[in-house]
Amino acid sequence: MSVDTRRSTADLTDEELQALDAHWRAANYLSVGQIYLMANPLLTEPLRPEHIKPRLLGHWGTSPGLNLVHTHLNRVIKARGLDALCVWGPGHGGPAVLANSWLEGSYTETYPDITRDGAGMARLFRQFSFPGGVPSHVAPETPGSIHEGGELGYSLSHAYGAALDNPGLLVTCVIGDGEAETGPLAASWHSNKFLDPVHDGAVLPILHLNGYKIANPAVLARLPEGELDELLKGYGHDPLHVTGDDPQAVHRAMAQAMDTALDRIAALQRAARDDGARERPRWPVIVLRTPKGWTGPAEVDGLPVEGTWRSHQVPLAGVRTNPAHLGALEAWLRSYRPEELFDERGAPRPRVLDCVPAGSRRLGATPHANGGLLLRELPLPPLERYAVPVDKPGATVHEPTRVLGGFLEHVMRESADRRDFRLVGPDETASNRLDAVYAASGKAWQAATLDVDEHLDRHGRVMEILSEHTCQGWLEGYLLTGRHGLFSCYEAFAHIVDSMVNQHIKWLRVTRRLPWRAPIASLNYLLTSHVWRQDHNGFSHQDPGFVDHILNKSPEAVRVYLPPDANTLLSVADHALRSRDYVNVIVAGKQPCYDWLSMDEARVHCARGAGIWDWAGTEDGDREPDVVLACAGDVPTQEVLAAAQLLRHQLPRLAVRVVNVVDIARLLPREEHPHGMNDFEYDGLFTRDKPVVFAYHGYPWLIHRLAYRRNGHANLHVRGYKEIGTTTTPFDMVVRNDLDRYRLVMDVVDRVPGLGVRAAAVRQRMEDARLRHHDWIRLHGTDLPEVADWSWDS
Repeated sequence: MSVDTRRSTADLTDEELQALDAHWRAANYLSVGQIYLMANPLLTEPLRPEHIKPRLLGHWGTSPGLNLVHTHLNRVIKARGLDALCVWGPGHGGPAVLANSWLEGSYTETYPDITRDGAGMARLFRQFSFPGGVPSHVAPETPGSIHEGGELGYSLSHAYGAALDNPGLLVTCVIGDGEAETGPLAASWHSNKFLDPVHDGAVLPILHLNGYKIANPAVLARLPEGELDELLKGYGHDPLHVTGDDPQAVHRAMAQAMDTALDRIAALQRAARDDGARERPRWPVIVLRTPKGWTGPAEVDGLPVEGTWRSHQVPLAGVRTNPAHLGALEAWLRSYRPEELFDERGAPRPRVLDCVPAGSRRLGATPHANGGLLLRELPLPPLERYAVPVDKPGATVHEPTRVLGGFLEHVMRESADRRDFRLVGPDETASNRLDAVYAASGKAWQAATLDVDEHLDRHGRVMEILSEHTCQGWLEGYLLTGRHGLFSCYEAFAHIVDSMVNQHIKWLRVTRRLPWRAPIASLNYLLTSHVWRQDHNGFSHQDPGFVDHILNKSPEAVRVYLPPDANTLLSVADHALRSRDYVNVIVAGKQPCYDWLSMDEARVHCARGAGIWDWAGTEDGDREPDVVLACAGDVPTQEVLAAAQLLRHQLPRLAVRVVNVVDIARLLPREEHPHGMNDFEYDGLFTRDKPVVFAYHGYPWLIHRLAYRRNGHANLHVRGYKEIGTTTTPFDMVVRNDLDRYRLVMDVVDRVPGLGVRAAAVRQRMEDARLRHHDWIRLHGTDLPEVADWSWDS
């Protein structure tokens, strides 16, 4: 359906139309003022250069379109009594959203010094993109926001995440035509195949096509309307078009499109909830085509600006030094007739606020954008119910993630009525051994089903789509609106969301400093199918570097855990799901793994983060060890224990200490990370000057980076993944990367003073074992029996 602005007959009275236009003009005035002014906000005197900011930062081009959307959302929210949230996708639309928040009063409620009068307007203007002020984009500081304006490509998936399990919520998502070209945004259009019209809210996308990005035309804006319709219909949407540049006509058309869209949404939800309709809904989408930089300068220095890419940022750049630019800015600001919009004190006149809803229905005041206010504790079970019995280390074998799957099934079942927990992942729930959750909830799915399909459920809360970006976006939107979740992913492909997790960590870091932002549930990653057991999928599936990426980020917000067995995984997962305002990365295997610690021991060990496994070493306690064998990760732990066993038999007089690290940030100094050890703790574990052979799950240089300031760093030797991989046997992976038990024993011989000569025969036997391994796997295709059948002999 196309709403032609030349023939639109929306049911707006002239009085309603003028009130909407007044609100829109006021928001435009405030948007321009934020970009340019640091004084004289109401133009009570002619503009002078000293009224202008010395550095002009901000983006005007998208702002008038966002102001139009905000104005019309206000109208329908108030008229229909809606609970609504808006995700503002265009990158630097901050002036518009801040302007509307100030107009509706939510900004002043959040920041009482920014009063809704002339003095407050002056502060609003001055703080924008100013040292000590607020960013130029929609940010955590912006009331009503859950989406950072710099996150181009993620707005629609965030919107769908917010709508999940929020049946009474309308989530509008404004999509900029630049971000519409990104891969993540393109994939997220498919989210409508997962939206349950019974238990979820509705998402109304508004594709804002103003023609240009920073300096180039936008692809979708240049498509003919019919071709764009075909694209959007192919995605499963029914488009409504609003096109024009005459404000009066566009207001009428936008009002009609909004009413039509919301009527359709209400009908689709009613059909599903009351009449039992089961066909997948075709949800509406609004395509809004208005000029970039609408109502701004038509021409500057003889060049067209309004409706072109030149309006993207600051249309008049030389205002302080060019009198013509200064005069053009004053004319631009006065074109909005501010004296009609603000009274003599600078407060918005009643007509401007006619369309604004009250209380928590204002977009800047909705609790759904401050999700911690709505958050409830998860119903987590006692860990003993799912713990595996461990009478002695290494006597039994379990698949850690399968054990965790039982725990998550309990969480999913116990949260079934309240529907505030979701498990997301890219088609890997069963592959990652978490399929026990299907006993409590199937996989969300609204598209066609076949007889061969399993576990598909129109009302399911397990989310699977082969797009890590979309999974991440869903979960972020879900968490930011007050719920809980877990993202399960193959380790190597977590890198796909590197940029997304960057932004979420930055969001958390900022919100920790905003007392009005309530803490939200942590973003929890389970990285499994990891580097050491991707021997069947090969080199392309082998990359443990996501941990390195995370540990580069804000220390107060990031945590990384490498549990070595099933019970430690349970303990870490329980802790992560209870935590707030963190990004927790848990790396754990899904393949059969020895059980090393009982549940009680696992709790203590995980709380400590790193500790000595005295049952695994051979030190007698009367003197320092000769060598420390350290490990982090399940496969490195097994290789260290196998090496310790070899040393016990081959060099029985050698005092060996075994240290296991679960919380990798413990290696950092206390002043660099809240979980870091002080020097006394570190020296107590690793000694001040003894050789330390450290077997690490990921890239070995990370451990050196974390520990470079420690005593004895010169004696620290780290083995880990060296970017050597292929399709091969499990043990060959560790041999290829020099992480195997035989190499670790050789490292001990090489680094303990005096052993090089005394233990030369031991070293030779280890080298021979590696050579036998090389020949054996090429002949038999399996690992050496002494490796494949190895067990811990205490």
